[in-house]
Amino acid sequence: MTELVEHQKLFIGGELVDPLGKDVIEVVSPHTEEVVGRVPHAVPADVDRAVAAARRAFDDGPWPRMTLDERIEVVTRIKDAFTARHEEFARLISAQNGTPYTSSIMVQSLAAMMVWDSALTTARNFTYEERRDGVLGKLLVRREPVGVVAAVVPWNVPQFTAAAKLAPALLAGCPVILKVSPETPLDGYLLAEVAAEAGLPEGVLSVIPADREVSEYLVGHPGVDKVSFTGSVAAGKRVMEVCSRNLTRVTLELGGKSAAIVLPDADAGTAVQGIVPFAWMINGQACVAQTRILVPRSRYDEFAEAFAAAASGLKVGDPLDPTTELGPLVAKRQQQRSLDYIRIGQEEGAKVLAGGGRPAGLDKGWYVEPTLFGDVDNSMRIAREEIFGPVICLLPYGDEAEAVKIANDSEYGLSGSVWTADVERGIDVARQVRTGTYSVNTFSLDMLGPFGGYKNSGLGREFGPEGYGEYFEHKMIHLPSGYEG
Repeated sequence: MTELVEHQKLFIGGELVDPLGKDVIEVVSPHTEEVVGRVPHAVPADVDRAVAAARRAFDDGPWPRMTLDERIEVVTRIKDAFTARHEEFARLISAQNGTPYTSSIMVQSLAAMMVWDSALTTARNFTYEERRDGVLGKLLVRREPVGVVAAVVPWNVPQFTAAAKLAPALLAGCPVILKVSPETPLDGYLLAEVAAEAGLPEGVLSVIPADREVSEYLVGHPGVDKVSFTGSVAAGKRVMEVCSRNLTRVTLELGGKSAAIVLPDADAGTAVQGIVPFAWMINGQACVAQTRILVPRSRYDEFAEAFAAAASGLKVGDPLDPTTELGPLVAKRQQQRSLDYIRIGQEEGAKVLAGGGRPAGLDKGWYVEPTLFGDVDNSMRIAREEIFGPVICLLPYGDEAEAVKIANDSEYGLSGSVWTADVERGIDVARQVRTGTYSVNTFSLDMLGPFGGYKNSGLGREFGPEGYGEYFEHKMIHLPSGYEG
């Protein structure tokens, strides 16, 4: 994308309207460092308008009063329109955050399509009302839409996370104010266009580009009933604190420092081939990335050589080049953060096995080499803190019990994997690791199952009936004695 993409209006309540502020967000290419887009920066008064529109839509509008089938029809049109333009979404996101285009097709677009599709399946099969035998008589238990939803999404997977919040909220009957990141607002406008064409009623969707200050105003708004947030632990704690003022329901999907455990019986080629794409995915800017690779001490040299070779072989460059495997980081601050952690790792005594600096020949753009540290101890900062860049740690362990102990010795608990010739043994390891999502001999997020974290990795779940249920309140109705209707 070379031409400048500009939007002068905000999408509030289903309409493009003039912003009430004068500030502008400039979107900068992480590859060229040039401005590639401009959008209005929403102000608190714009948030007030969006919340008021959503409030009217929920309290008096048709959306929550439609039948499920009617809502499914509209959401299906959104999914189909997204599918038809998925390449446009992928290219737009790559231009904003540096995801390699071939990866963007899968991670940014196809994965989002799967979220929309899976949410539709979940909604069709969900139990909205049921009869129970209570201690004192018959009960009717209902699940009713929670109300106005504020959905705050990050810049690394903007459409995947938007779908994770929008699809279930809309299907539940909830209007949504989608707060998009200032690094990646352009695809939010494309989503707004798709949703408007699908026939969402007035007030049901607003898309707000803004910074943290306006985000805080949104999540603390008394007109919001539910907040769904994806981002850093620090920001998540602040969101929870602000939501507590109004006892606003909140779901948090936060950071990770996930461990891939390679058991002694694992095939080296299979493990390396399976782990590498998900260690450096989205240029290392993924909360679920397998950033700690645990290998048996008895085979450490073998695995160190294999993972270092794989890391060194990743092609770094222009994210819109279809042969690129690792692109630039989203912003200069992220580049500097990764370079700082590389310095810290060396000071801590870890050994750089691959990478370790800026790639040769890429003086422009926010690039960092795919970097692998060896001889890492789990007490080091590079093993404990979420770097959110292409910096991966290789940690040796003695026996299986020590591997599980190292994996669990973290303030995070979001993802992870185990690699072994014995699947049952792998399942046993999976049961012991305290993390919300785990894979055996693969890496996967299945959108029909629950996704979320233990410990500092979050609160609540997304996807599947567990995630869909986050957008409902539960009501118990006591039925009179003898009633059999």
